[in-house]
Amino acid sequence: MNFDILMNIGLDIMGGDFAPLEAIIGVSQYLSENNNAAHLTLVGEEAQIKDLFRELNISQNNITIVHAEQVIDMHESPTKALKEKQRSSISIGFHLLASGKTDAFISAGNTGAMLVGALFSIKAIEGVLRPTISSVIPKENGKTGLILDVGLNADCKPEQLNQFAVMGSVYAQQILGIDNPRVALLNVGEEEGKGNILAQSTYPLLKENKHINFIGNIEGRDILLDVADVVVCEGFTGNVILKLAESLYEISERQNLAHEYFDRFNFEIYGGTPVLGVAKPVIIGHGISHARAFKNMITLAQKMIEKDVMSKMKKELES
Repeated sequence: MNFDILMNIGLDIMGGDFAPLEAIIGVSQYLSENNNAAHLTLVGEEAQIKDLFRELNISQNNITIVHAEQVIDMHESPTKALKEKQRSSISIGFHLLASGKTDAFISAGNTGAMLVGALFSIKAIEGVLRPTISSVIPKENGKTGLILDVGLNADCKPEQLNQFAVMGSVYAQQILGIDNPRVALLNVGEEEGKGNILAQSTYPLLKENKHINFIGNIEGRDILLDVADVVVCEGFTGNVILKLAESLYEISERQNLAHEYFDRFNFEIYGGTPVLGVAKPVIIGHGISHARAFKNMITLAQKMIEKDVMSKMKKELES
């Protein structure tokens, strides 16, 4: 196994309801559509992976396969599973990332295990109180924004939301291509002083933060409009919004409401959710990911490595 290459992205090939087949098709799509593709390290049941490569007539160039004899199931306890299944694809994937053999790690498997692995295998960027996860917001006018946290931190302190704002701003600049992103605090009113204790305590921190372009409070009705580029909230509210947004796409599909705006709520377009605030890129995919989502997760990981997003977050947080 040769890990001494320029860019090496690890992928849990066994993670997800439709893995390994859809994951391998996604790998094939990524490699065929990228002239500057990264090297991929596929972690999973080696014989099964090789059989599918042969059946689908996919070249194994630019591929390393690392055998993993175990899989962490979707409903297993994350901490217990990582401890007891050290030969699982997720455990081995994090070992490769932590030891520097890969530069990023992707899985559509057990979300809890991915989060625990990111927090305890890779560690948080120095100074980060709590890492966060975000979600892309499709705007009505065709633009794209970001909301965070969307479920990792159901309860937050003002200082954490302040850091989320910085990390979200860096991500929006580097990955979404938004210059000087407008950062807003999600609240029940636009005026300063509105909201619960958390919102009231967070507002002055964001207002004084010189590393972000803070525009004040926004309300729920503003989220899908081009009012702000980065929306900050605690994970309880963010997860409710995320699940509501997912239902818009599902309803449009069931009702045959063919419209390009609703199509943009399809999570597979964006691939997966990066864990922001850890030292290396870790991307968590939806359990029902198909090939398109896997391809886009790999593409996102490559972009995060190329843009050196984590180091730029660290620099902003330190200063």
